[in-house]
This record gives sequence, structure tokens and C-alpha cells, in this order.
Amino acid sequence: MSPETAAAGSAATTDPATTDPATTDPATTDPATTDPATADPAGSDRARTRARAARNRSHLVHGSRVLLLVAVLGLWEWLARAGAVDPFHFSMPSRIWEQIRTWAVDGTAQGTLWEQIWYTLYEALLGWIIGVVAGVVLGIALGRIRFLADVLGPYIKVLNALPRIVLAPIFLIWFGLGPASKVASAVVLVFFPVFFNAFQGAREVDRNLVANSRILGARDRQVTFQVVIPSATSWIFTSLHVSFGFALIGAIVGEYIGATKGLGLLVAASQGTFNSAGVYAAMAILAVVALLAEGLLTFLEKRLFRWKPAEAGSDR
Repeated sequence: MSPETAAAGSAATTDPATTDPATTDPATTDPATTDPATADPAGSDRARTRARAARNRSHLVHGSRVLLLVAVLGLWEWLARAGAVDPFHFSMPSRIWEQIRTWAVDGTAQGTLWEQIWYTLYEALLGWIIGVVAGVVLGIALGRIRFLADVLGPYIKVLNALPRIVLAPIFLIWFGLGPASKVASAVVLVFFPVFFNAFQGAREVDRNLVANSRILGARDRQVTFQVVIPSATSWIFTSLHVSFGFALIGAIVGEYIGATKGLGLLVAASQGTFNSAGVYAAMAILAVVALLAEGLLTFLEKRLFRWKPAEAGSDR
């Protein structure tokens, strides 16, 4: 056989056109099946390093928080037992814990501790929901309708300038000792921060989005519900974190002035008997409730805004 004939035969046997696709292993030839970790080991290592660093930072932050709390409580207890601070006026952590345990086991003069917590939480939640809904609706409306903003703007600014907490006695006269007066106090405290954030969020909507939606034939109602409100949602959620604390304040102040049940009444009763441990115990319970509510809001915000990139250094 001549060299030319052998070369031609070799080329024929290795021609890609004659190769049988069924005999080709796709796992070794298809780039789409290549493992990303194998294809880019450096990128995989960087991702693992960032994840490990984020976990370490989270553990450091939470550990530091716990240590700070333990240090403050321990110093407070030591100063009270050493006589550096007056335990009668400032109490001490051990007495506060004993007061909470007594309320939880034996109840209070107004009923069980859990009943007082639920009563206050019910007033705060109801006032918070009403205040949020009213603030969002009016804020979006004034942000979208310039005429309404021009007419109602001065009145809202005047009402916002009033010390709203002094309205609690007026609500007590209007609605009595029941939960309605506390709900009203919570509403007026919640409304304004939610309103101003919703108003600003409606004003900050990208004008190009609005113009494009109108070009596509969207009506005012469609623009409001499909463009403006989704764009203002992050502004509104920012106010929700602060407003729930305001709702608790409104309910507690209303109960402190006059009520038949609630944590605010426990504070007033403890103050009337010079029981500083009772005052601090009610404050500690309120702090736990507020932290749980904040954690729930943060969880919901993360679920709703998973599309947003995480802020650098954020650790909620």
C-alpha cells in the first residue's frame, strides 16, 4: 500500500462527519454538563471563603451582643449588691427576674401575665394595622394627586408638629377606659411616619417607568397599582420597623393613663407601690415583644425583597 493510500484511509476513519454521535460520551464532550466547581475552582473557593467570612462575622456580632448584655446586667447586679446604687430606686436584675417569675406563676392583680401581654399586643397590633393602612393610602394618594397634596399638606404638617402623645387623655375622655382609646393613641403615632415614607416613595418613582407604562396604554389606576405602589414598597417597609414600636408606645401610654388591663397598667400599679422591679419587669417584657415583632418584620422583608442585593456589612 502506498503512503498516499494509507493517509487517505486514516483520514477517512477519523473524519468527524463519519463519527457516530451515539458512541460519543456526552458527559465528556458537552460543555453544559461540566461541573462549575471543576471549571472554575478559583471562583468556588472565593464563594466558600465569602460564605465562611459571613458566618464568622454573624457569630461574632451575636456573641458580642450577648456578652454586652451579660456585662451590663452583671455590673448592674454588682453595683446594687455593693450599695453603689440604691436597690430601692434602681432595683437589680435578680429582683426583676423574680418579679417576672412571680407574675408568670401567680398572676397579677389584674389577671394572668399572659392576659396583660395579649391585651397590650392586641391594642398595639390593631392600632398599627389601622395606622399603616391609613398612612399608605393617604401617602400614595397625595403623592399621586398634586391637588390633594397642595390642599391637605399644611394641615398634615400642623398635625405632625403637635406632641401626639398628649392626645391620649383626650382619647380616654372620648372612648373610655376600654381598648378603643389605646388603639386611637397607637394610630396617631403610627400614621405619620408611614404616611411620609409612602408619600416620598410615590414621589420618587422613576418617571421613565411611568412614561413607558402610559405609552403602552396603562390608565392611572394601572399605573398606581402596578408601578407606583411596587416602587414605593421598600420605602413603606422601612417605616414599618419604626412604626410598630410607636404602636406599642401608644398602647402603653394609654394604659398608663387609664385602663382595666395591660402592661401599661402594671407599670402604673408598680409605680404607685414604689415597686421599681415591677416597672423594670414590664419594660423588659415590652422589649422582648418589640424584638420578636422586629424579627418577624425583618423576615417578611427579606422574603418579599429577595431580588434586592444585600447591603455590604448588613447584619440584621
